[in-house]
Amino acid sequence: MEKVLIFGHKNPDTDTITSALVYADLKSKLGQNVEAIRLGEINGETQYALDYFNAELPRLVEHVSAEANAVILVDHNERQQSANDIEKVRVLEVIDHHRIANFETSDPLYYRAEPVGCTATILNKMYKENGIQVEKNIAGLMLSAIISDSLLFKSPTCTEEDVAAARELAEIAGVDAEKYGLEMLKAGADLSDKSVEELISLDAKEFNIGESKIEVAQVNTVDASDVMKHQEELESAITKVIADKGLDLFMFVVTDILTNDSTALALGKSSQSVEEAYNVKLENNTAVLKGVVSRKKQIVPVLTEAMSK
Repeated sequence: MEKVLIFGHKNPDTDTITSALVYADLKSKLGQNVEAIRLGEINGETQYALDYFNAELPRLVEHVSAEANAVILVDHNERQQSANDIEKVRVLEVIDHHRIANFETSDPLYYRAEPVGCTATILNKMYKENGIQVEKNIAGLMLSAIISDSLLFKSPTCTEEDVAAARELAEIAGVDAEKYGLEMLKAGADLSDKSVEELISLDAKEFNIGESKIEVAQVNTVDASDVMKHQEELESAITKVIADKGLDLFMFVVTDILTNDSTALALGKSSQSVEEAYNVKLENNTAVLKGVVSRKKQIVPVLTEAMSK
């Protein structure tokens, strides 16, 4: 049986990494030959989850077509967020919770996208549907993903299904969701050892909005000023990315996990779209976005509307 690779998006977050590991576990238990891999380096939050639940980091693969003819995508579907050579392989399945855009295949596939806060919430259902018991460490990985994507259930993307799944998984994993979740988020919020280049690429995604090409990067912190004190260096690095990729807008979002507010640094010829989208005035290229924590629900859709006028 030919091996199938399972992976999430570039600049992987906790949901991407753990969902690849979790779905590979389910597929293996169903007798399929699969391997979870990653497309980039992980952050401190994800490493904390992997260490806590004794999970091995998936290996890094730069060219998936060199190793497999078929793949499964988790936690993404947009082509520019996937493997650079994604067009050279057959996509067998997609398990996702984001918008569907810039995606097409030459063959039929199994596509499952649900309006929940996390891919792991969907995967938890799939274990039940297949009659497979969730093991302790797998439950812990799925719990970590839900906590990460929901910012410990505070994000507007979080649904009742996510909360119910998290409570159930926490019990299986043998942890207190609130206590464990806060420690995990704090591990990810420690950015002291990151360069500005790492800060703007740790969790960055590209999007096509009409004729515009944008990139939204996001980091979580317990003090936005610790990040923004490097604004001059950040702007220099972002300007280079804009030039290299031909972007119309690069929006760097620094989210405070304690206040649930974000500071946005916007550069590019379409930066005024941020002002229009949030009814704010960029001062020195920055603005505070009160209550904004979710790229999926509070940033990309709002920017899409503003840039489509």
